[in-house]
Amino acid sequence: MLAEFGQFALILSFAIAVFQMVIGLLPLRANADKYNMLNAITSRAAVLQAVLLALSFAILLLLFASSDFSLKIIVEHSHSQKPLFYKIAATWGNHEGSILLFSLIISLLGACLSLFGGRLDAKFLSVTLAIQAMLAVAILGFVIFTSNPFERLVIVPIEGNNLNPLLQDWALAVHPPMLYLGYVGLSIPFSFAIAALLTEKVDEEWAKWVRPWTLFAWACLTGGIALGSYWAYYELGWGGFWFWDPVENASLMPWLAATALLHSAIVMEKRGALGSWTILLAIIAFGLSLLGTFLVRSGILTSVHAFAVDPARGVVILAILFYFMAGGLGLYAFKSGNIRQRGVFAPISREGALLLNNLILSVMLVTVFVGTLYPLFIDAIGGNKLSVGAPFFNQTFIPLAVPLLILLPIGNMLPWKKADFLSAMKRLIGVFLLAFATMLAFLYFTGHRDILAWAAVLLGVWLVYGAIWEILYSARFGQIGWDLALRRLFNLRRAKFAVMLAHMGIGVLVLGLAAMSAWRVQNIQEMTVGDKMEIAGFELEFDNVQNQTGSNYSEIVGNFNLSRDGVDLGNIATAKRRYLKRSSPTTEVGLYNHYFGQVYVAFGALGENNKVQLRAYYNPLVLFIWLGPLLMMLGGFLSLTDRRGRKVNRAALKQEVVNV
Repeated sequence: MLAEFGQFALILSFAIAVFQMVIGLLPLRANADKYNMLNAITSRAAVLQAVLLALSFAILLLLFASSDFSLKIIVEHSHSQKPLFYKIAATWGNHEGSILLFSLIISLLGACLSLFGGRLDAKFLSVTLAIQAMLAVAILGFVIFTSNPFERLVIVPIEGNNLNPLLQDWALAVHPPMLYLGYVGLSIPFSFAIAALLTEKVDEEWAKWVRPWTLFAWACLTGGIALGSYWAYYELGWGGFWFWDPVENASLMPWLAATALLHSAIVMEKRGALGSWTILLAIIAFGLSLLGTFLVRSGILTSVHAFAVDPARGVVILAILFYFMAGGLGLYAFKSGNIRQRGVFAPISREGALLLNNLILSVMLVTVFVGTLYPLFIDAIGGNKLSVGAPFFNQTFIPLAVPLLILLPIGNMLPWKKADFLSAMKRLIGVFLLAFATMLAFLYFTGHRDILAWAAVLLGVWLVYGAIWEILYSARFGQIGWDLALRRLFNLRRAKFAVMLAHMGIGVLVLGLAAMSAWRVQNIQEMTVGDKMEIAGFELEFDNVQNQTGSNYSEIVGNFNLSRDGVDLGNIATAKRRYLKRSSPTTEVGLYNHYFGQVYVAFGALGENNKVQLRAYYNPLVLFIWLGPLLMMLGGFLSLTDRRGRKVNRAALKQEVVNV
């Protein structure tokens, strides 16, 4: 009965979404005196829709937690002996549940906008909520008619088939909801963009609302991608963190678009420029989120990330993608000519730097898009199967990223409207010299001689020091007394510190990538109990093999004693694990943190007489690869807490238009 109630709430939320969509679009034709009334109805419908959908999802969570095997989805993806945490995670660790979560987040974001968007123009808010409801109608219709999570079984089995073993991990339990918050978070800028085109309301006030929603989505995408990368690093047992897998690329593409959109919205908010371009980016960013959903759930890809192998449902997702993208881009082509261009600026200026940032990010996005989809397109039309892997992306993506990162601290030193490039460079001479000295110190203490790696280290340190100097310069250190500069520093807006964290995070990430790419040490050796292996000055001694059982798995555990220069550092364990109902083995790696590097140990093939193939790595500064995105994500969320300094100087902007 509980499942039927959950399905009833799901269907009712669909009906409310249809109602919200229809009422929300009426202000486009109604008289102005009815805007407030229609907006109030639309806002209440958005909240009610979210409440009903939250109730439906909560019921599904409860049914998973209680192992109700009368539901098909629970039989296929759960087991009574599985820990409660993974029973709950299994709710979205499958196609039907993940799409229901997708629709829930769309509705919750729409409800939040209706509750906290009271200062928006009534007509504009109503139309925005109608577009958000249109998205909800499409996804909810897909759930109800093709992917019903509440489908009952006629014959109820005693036990379930268990969740995919690779998904029974804390990082991948958190990764999908975080990634979905990023994917679906971009639906609000999309709805804002479509509403702006329909109402012809594109100004600084519009950008002021777009930027925080984009920032929220960007921060969640950053965290979701980092979690997925960390899971791949330690759960798949191959020792890498990014494979340029098409599904990985599917999350990278909306992140690149969101990054460009975020910087474009800043220009729009501060200076009133790039309005048409910002709207186009908002449409493309959400379209790429839908594309990522299609790639993962259509069955077109075979990947550890893919949740579905049903091409028929993939066609429906493709139709939804085509409808919203064709509609959005068509409306943009028809209406974009009505957007007034304002905020004139010189090529050498903060606006010019952000525009260059957007252009490079766009080319990077196109590179990933083509490299990911071209092989799929060739395969779809019956051509020879192509494989586009890491060499292609490394040779095209990285050369585009390097100049962007080099220019990042320089662009932050440029004032708005018009700037002197040489003056900005002079302010950064000390930063460059300090970065160069730091690189030489690294070179001296490590003894490595890889020129490209040291160039990357210089780039990473340049970004870190540049971000720190930017905030010190804002506080006028070196221009006024230290006591006054310190007071100014503590009174700076939180958004300034947020930018520092985000840009520092990029530098830290670059340092981790440089160290891992150039100075990683690997050793593969067949070992029996008592054998020893040397790896980057560490010594691993094979201590013993144990058979262990968990709540829903059994495993063979290898224990190794780790030492360095005769000093015992403790035990490090790796295992081969088999889960109930799923016989495919998984590798549980052993990790030992050494400063920001790691000793990484993983079982390879298991042989006779307790002989194993052991793969060991020393990964220097590998933790920087995830510390960097963590700083970026924290910077994004910190910026969301700052509401100061977002007033639009309309008088100055109007004067600029008159002068032109």
